[in-house]
Amino acid sequence: MANALASETSPYLRQHAENPVDWMPWGPAALERAREQDKPLLVSIGYSSCHWCHVMERESFEDPRAARLMNENFVCVKVDREERPDVDALYMEAVQAMTGAGGWPLNVFLTPEQVPFYGGTYFPPDPRPGMPAWTQLLSAVAEAWSQRRDEIRAGGERLRAHLASGAALDPSHEPISRGALDAALARLHESFDAEHGGFGGAPKFPPASAIDFLLLRGERELALATLHAMARGGIHDQLGGGFSRYSVDRAWTVPHFEKMLYDNALLARAYLHGWQHSGERYLLEVCLDVLGWALREMRGPEGGFYSALDADSEGAEGRYYVWTLAELRELLGEDAEAAIAWFGASEQGNFTDPHDPKPGLNVLQGSGPRPPAEARGRIRARLLEARETRVRPGLDSKRLTAWNALMVSALAEVSSQLRDAADAERSTASALLEAALACAEFILGELRDEHGQLLRVYNDGQAKIAGYLEDHAFLLEAMIALFEATCEERWLTEARRLAEELIARFADPERGGFFSTAADQSEALIVRRKELEDTPIPAGGSSAALGLLRLAQLTGEQRYQRHAVSVLRLLHEIAPRHPTAFGALLQALHWYLSPARPIACALPPTGESAQLAVSRVGSSATPGRSPAGRRPLTGSRGSGRAPSA
Repeated sequence: MANALASETSPYLRQHAENPVDWMPWGPAALERAREQDKPLLVSIGYSSCHWCHVMERESFEDPRAARLMNENFVCVKVDREERPDVDALYMEAVQAMTGAGGWPLNVFLTPEQVPFYGGTYFPPDPRPGMPAWTQLLSAVAEAWSQRRDEIRAGGERLRAHLASGAALDPSHEPISRGALDAALARLHESFDAEHGGFGGAPKFPPASAIDFLLLRGERELALATLHAMARGGIHDQLGGGFSRYSVDRAWTVPHFEKMLYDNALLARAYLHGWQHSGERYLLEVCLDVLGWALREMRGPEGGFYSALDADSEGAEGRYYVWTLAELRELLGEDAEAAIAWFGASEQGNFTDPHDPKPGLNVLQGSGPRPPAEARGRIRARLLEARETRVRPGLDSKRLTAWNALMVSALAEVSSQLRDAADAERSTASALLEAALACAEFILGELRDEHGQLLRVYNDGQAKIAGYLEDHAFLLEAMIALFEATCEERWLTEARRLAEELIARFADPERGGFFSTAADQSEALIVRRKELEDTPIPAGGSSAALGLLRLAQLTGEQRYQRHAVSVLRLLHEIAPRHPTAFGALLQALHWYLSPARPIACALPPTGESAQLAVSRVGSSATPGRSPAGRRPLTGSRGSGRAPSA
């Protein structure tokens, strides 16, 4: 018999609808049940493309004995972290404070007042060294609640105070100076992996925001080395395009195979900027490869983009993507040896499937000599055709406003930069702009409630959940990108509307910056947080700062700049010490400290001024340098020329 998740639109929640656990979605009904029964909440948080989430479901949540313990002792709540980033971020911080580690699945126990008192990530069905079995943990927590609930509640209140500390950060009154940017660059040089690119050791996540900051500052060496290393690695799908979420090793060879929309939107722009700064055609090819994958595999019929592809297929991680040498030789014939060299494949392989540990499985890389273009086309076509006969990874079909906004920005900016290129690329530019416009129309048409306020998620024809700061901030940046690509006044109007909503509903009038949740959010959590770090995607506050700075330059409205600077004052001393965690914030600092370079964008004389000409020339520009090909569209909606570089 299905539980309460059967009626949810989240693919992740629906995956758990047939579990014997009496799961409920996060919301008033579950919280009220916990209060009425004075039972702890067991909140289990994950997402549909998470490998270990699938593992724990099979091992524990489908086990009748474990389910009985859960149902008898707890109010069990399942959360899709992508739908509810506020719940996820709050309790992830709590578990990290309690245990020193975090990840997904995230399993946390709360008092009926929603205060966390114990948690962890994956728990196995049987005890392992240093790790209790899930059923052992359930019994221990239930016993502790039965015997010491007053003590547990008192300890939880201390943790509540810790969780509120980020929002209590006071602004610095020290001058915001270029020294902060120089210090950040020095730290990036210190942590750079000179052998493999990127920063730090394994696991390695694509540092798109840090790369864009480096390129803004004219620091090409580190950025380009990282872009090349990632593009040649197995983290980049050499056949179908797009990037996986992270690499389990330093060399970008073996990925954790899930593909997320947000990574690919951010990386498409990073590769575009790498091409602009280097002129290397290969980097533009990677950029277009990423966007081609998104348009081909991730686009819904209404123009929005799906969220993610699973790491798993047939119950095993990576099975869809790996090859033996025998398979490559059988499929490719006379092209086989060139392909094997190009892909860095070997008899012993570079990947081990724990479900089928025979040697010889290869994650394809682009590390060897590239065959001629015609041969590359044949090789890719034959292998893709063969791969399509395999069981495909699962698709998370929900459309998230924030992630779709990131894709709109990428499509719009790339289309703008290709408009003055060769004929074939002008055709590509037109297609990319059309996709950006369709996605923007989808967001503005389907992801607003009856009062016009932005919603978070859409699936199965239904939009729901009030938008968070990142939804508003990322969409603000997307509207500016569309305005710069088209010079259509509509997008500037939407940008101003979003900016006003950001300030009215998310700004902190006392300390500055922006809260992650709106002041009028109907479901208040135990604390109202501010997201500070730009990992794995830009924090909503960093994006808001960048968008408001750009909008201030476009409109001359200095109130937008004051709110942007309030974000910078909170973090301009902290960010340079941890630059990989604050890449987007550092970009906003760069924009604030660099002189604006105007472009002309003539508009018809309607409500706005007929001539708007106070825009920096785009997020990829360095001071005093205009990106190639940036100009407004001509035609009935406006005309004009950008000043020459």
